[in-house]
Amino acid sequence: MHKKNIVITILITLITGTILLLSSMTDQVFTRANTMYQVYLQGEKIGMIDNEDELYALIDENQTAIKNEYNVDNVYPPTDLKIVEVNTYSNNSDNIEEIYNKIEDADDFTIRGFIITVKDDEEEYTINVLDKEVFVNATLRVVNAFLEENEYEDYVNNVQEEIVDTGRLIENMYFNEDITIKEAYISVNEKIYTDEVELSQFLLFGSNPDTEYYTIKLGDTLNSIAEDNQLNIDELLIANPTYKSEDAILRVGDQVNVTLIDPQLTFVYELYEIKDEVVYYEKENVRDNSKPVGFKEVTTPGQNGIERYRETYTVTNGVRSQEAEVEKIATIQEVQNEITTIGPSSGGISGVLDPVNLNGAWAWTTNRGYVITSYRGWRWGRMHQGIDISGAGNFGSPIYAAASGTVTYVYTSCPSRGNGYGDPCGGGMGNEIVIDHGNGYVTRYGHLHQTVEVRVGQTVSRGERIGYMGNSGSSTGAHLHFEVLYNGVNINPLSLYQ
Repeated sequence: MHKKNIVITILITLITGTILLLSSMTDQVFTRANTMYQVYLQGEKIGMIDNEDELYALIDENQTAIKNEYNVDNVYPPTDLKIVEVNTYSNNSDNIEEIYNKIEDADDFTIRGFIITVKDDEEEYTINVLDKEVFVNATLRVVNAFLEENEYEDYVNNVQEEIVDTGRLIENMYFNEDITIKEAYISVNEKIYTDEVELSQFLLFGSNPDTEYYTIKLGDTLNSIAEDNQLNIDELLIANPTYKSEDAILRVGDQVNVTLIDPQLTFVYELYEIKDEVVYYEKENVRDNSKPVGFKEVTTPGQNGIERYRETYTVTNGVRSQEAEVEKIATIQEVQNEITTIGPSSGGISGVLDPVNLNGAWAWTTNRGYVITSYRGWRWGRMHQGIDISGAGNFGSPIYAAASGTVTYVYTSCPSRGNGYGDPCGGGMGNEIVIDHGNGYVTRYGHLHQTVEVRVGQTVSRGERIGYMGNSGSSTGAHLHFEVLYNGVNINPLSLYQ
């Protein structure tokens, strides 16, 4: 009986202890934990708060200067502020004003806007805008700077006028870059565009252009202003979209932007055009021994012809492609070569004379069916010293000597089709032939096919085939760069045919 009481006593003690232990544990387990918020800034803990909404409200309330600057209703925390909800049995929280001060001292607040990401094969950059319409409208300003008046609206509304005799139609337009738009919180310490005009200036001229203006004077024209400021007329019109043509009326005292454009986007449009191209007449000198010595007279006046062509080509940031698909559709006016009759020389030589020695009779350098895609003049801040001739069968079509002379330079080490604009092969000129015609005249033929018909020291005749049209060196399409020097100075090649 005694042993039995001892066992019972032990069991009661164990049960009582267990109950007390479980009771104690239950009190701890079922005590409610506090929900609080751990604040991180730039990955570091800066405090614990018990209400995150109060912190957001304090930021928004205190940043009135930012609201006024950007004309927004709300200001938000920095992008690298993180608030994490935690459960804790501690009741200790930090003063929310102190947390706010730490944030203000260490980082920049944000506003809601849009991040535009621009990406091509070589680089990627971003543009911040308050409203995506700012970007849309800015790009429209850029597009219209490259187009003629109302062309964009007519294109997007599908109301382009049909071509009757001559004219052009836009078949397609696009930006070369991949452009994405994403809504985001943007630090107010970053550049945020709020004005479409300001953004369009960046898209046309870059971030830090050396902006220059010219004040119009009596007698100025847009062409003369462009030439004096080392621009071509197209570049000047792009920089000043209020002027829609080179013949625009100018007001004395107005200012013209003469800053060289540096487009940040690559705007391309594809054109179908029917146009009349001048066919320049050539000069022939014929001797007539029945005339007196020293006789010289133009017996058949020269007259340029006009031929109508159908072309398709692209224009990139205002510069047309150097290669074009060309098809002749009509002759509007026949070309008539100029013939000069001269008397016998003191030596009594008869027949057709060497034209160079008589200051004339330059032959055209390509077949008919050509178009001049670029004239001599300023282009992208550099003087383009010759003319670019395309069409005439394009790649592989024959190139002719403009006059008789001696070949002084031949370069054929570039691929006939190069790597496009900026290819440095041949100094950018690609495969090239240079001919000295005497009397101070020298001609250069660039971007040729590797296959040539002449060698250094060879004498060639006027109109003799010397090579073939290529796409070598810094070139955006098959074409001929034709250049003329007189006494070492570059002159306009077209002056030889006028």
